Amino acid sequence: MNWQPYITTDPNVLHGTICFAGTRIPVSVVLDNLADGATHSQILAQYPTLRVEHLNAALGFAADLARERVVPTPA
Repeated sequence: MNWQPYITTDPNVLHGTICFAGTRIPVSVVLDNLADGATHSQILAQYPTLRVEHLNAALGFAADLARERVVPTPA
């Protein structure tokens, strides 16, 4: 999954926290919800500005981090 179009960081948005592009929703919040067993439907209902593509991007981003790569985040 090419997550780069969906995930970004901006020092002016939540102090540079990694968020979904065009939102103030941190990627870590979605990953925490998935780790706690929330379904895609539950997360999308809670965050209506997100789409399934965002959830897949979060997982792709986490997979890259798990590979211990340097992960550049688009600004």
